[in-house]
Amino acid sequence: MITNTNSRFWKRFRKNKAALASLLVIVLVILIALFAYPLSPDDSTDANTMMVEIGTRKPGFACSFLKKYTTTDEPKTNLFNYLMHGKVSQVVLIPIQRYTLSKDSIHVEHIMDENSTETLSFSIKQLYPADLDPSSIHEKLIMHRTFWLGTDRYGRDLLSRLLIGSRVSMAVGFIAVLISIFIGVLLGALSGFFGGWVDQIITWLINVLWAIPTLLLVFAITFALGKGFWQIFIAVGFTMWVGTARLIRGQVMALKELEYIQAARVMGFSSLRIIVKHILPNVLGPTIVMAASNFATAILIEAGLSFLGIGVQPPTSSWGLMIKENYNFIITNHPMLAIIPGLAIMLIVLAFNLLGNALRDALDVKG
Repeated sequence: MITNTNSRFWKRFRKNKAALASLLVIVLVILIALFAYPLSPDDSTDANTMMVEIGTRKPGFACSFLKKYTTTDEPKTNLFNYLMHGKVSQVVLIPIQRYTLSKDSIHVEHIMDENSTETLSFSIKQLYPADLDPSSIHEKLIMHRTFWLGTDRYGRDLLSRLLIGSRVSMAVGFIAVLISIFIGVLLGALSGFFGGWVDQIITWLINVLWAIPTLLLVFAITFALGKGFWQIFIAVGFTMWVGTARLIRGQVMALKELEYIQAARVMGFSSLRIIVKHILPNVLGPTIVMAASNFATAILIEAGLSFLGIGVQPPTSSWGLMIKENYNFIITNHPMLAIIPGLAIMLIVLAFNLLGNALRDALDVKG
């Protein structure tokens, strides 16, 4: 029975090409979020390497850098910490146009801005405190990098910030959906199954929260908990359960009148067992659809809060925060600084909405 149901679901789902493309986009973004630091050209913590001399450069900008080491000791970072937090930077990058090497020093043309340079000289010991093999001077002290999406106003690599910012959007969506689905399914099931005063209290709470604009409610929770990474997850999650609770309540009220539920009651099964074993599995479809919808909503809310400055705080990278930092450039000759993270938000939200619609159609037993 379950196998046949799964087979029908998959046949319906795979006919929707837009849904398959959306699923592919979502899986790709999840993988990017998990492996953001290994994929980023700048794998320092939060991709926060600032080089104001090369700020607001256009996509495809390439530059050479002189590396000035703050320490020559390799930091011990295990794989998990690297995936979570990136590397602690050991060097200060100095953007240069050209350089010449002598026996124990290096002379460079330091880029001051787009139109000017200055000549600087460094001894090898200034740049690399430990002993350095002459044959490896070029490899150790000079690097070349291409900024495929350009740089922001602080000279940070926009591609790296975009990749690392994806983990905030995906994390807030995932945590907020878990919180909202858990609370919504729990309260909706209790309200629909027991009715009476339980239903009245929960319905009153739903109606009160439903009457408050979502963004204002998030503001209130955020101000109460404070600004920060985990606070935004909790704030978004606790404001999104209302729609799920209303949906589950209606589904449970219809299911509890069916004959097999009545038979379970006659057989003396406890209310908890009936809800968990017999009712909740039959509302799994609508719950999955709500989860996809809530995921998209959570990403939008987080982006809006970060744009307003009460969400994720700098230097943590977030798509909403990237728009906030660069939206002034929309009316100048660098609009891509704000457009690129905006397009990323639009793409992932569209993917989740299309996936939710496809899941609803595929799970519709009347179809």
